[in-house]
Amino acid sequence: MKKLLGYCFTLPFLLVWFVLLNLFHVLQVVARNTLGGAAHRKVVDGLNGCLIHSLALLGTHCSVRFAGPLPRGRPLIFVANHQNKLDIVGISWYLRRHQPIFVSKIELASGIPSVSYNLRHSGAALIDRSDPRQALREIGRLGSRIEATQGAAAIFPEGTRSTSGVIAPFQSAGVKILLKNAPDAIVVPIYIHDTWKVNRYGSFPMSFGEHLSWNVLPAIDPEGRSSGDVVAAAEAAIRSAQAQLTGGRC
Repeated sequence: MKKLLGYCFTLPFLLVWFVLLNLFHVLQVVARNTLGGAAHRKVVDGLNGCLIHSLALLGTHCSVRFAGPLPRGRPLIFVANHQNKLDIVGISWYLRRHQPIFVSKIELASGIPSVSYNLRHSGAALIDRSDPRQALREIGRLGSRIEATQGAAAIFPEGTRSTSGVIAPFQSAGVKILLKNAPDAIVVPIYIHDTWKVNRYGSFPMSFGEHLSWNVLPAIDPEGRSSGDVVAAAEAAIRSAQAQLTGGRC
């Protein structure tokens, strides 16, 4: 039934996304060039809110759960598993008061309405995965930025999206560089649940009637711990959250 309904509603949903991405691209350009960075961020918030709520066209429900209030007065490093492009939209929307800046592959910085423009102008770490030195420099720059501004960064340590919900082993280098350059930062794990199911049948049709959730877990204070231990603790917390929500099944 999910697949059958997907055939009916995928094209209208994709049309709405196409319109939103192109409309908000124009709004971003106008806002940034006439009113400045703060206005640009408000427009991006509006885009992410519209994108999340447009999933209702697919009968899909989205939710967020916070284990507790997030720390104040220190930089934040959000560490999450990765299943779908929607992961970024959800983090951006549900954590918009923290204005997370993403570590992203450099290919996304061109050719995608709204998304590419925001990546280029948000301070994102745009990494070339074929050039490890460039990637580490970019991530280090982002770490220094959030340290100076008490801002927030977001990173997906798996390195690529899971299309089945299975969490791949975390690659620790990126988080370690962020921690090195933002020594006052707190690490906040996020378990993203079932976003992969939206594309369980591939690009078309999209699945109908899924429940997606972003679960913000207790923060991990790196003080007195090695960066490797912090990454391992974040991965363990995310895997534990997955086991609780799936009963041990992906």
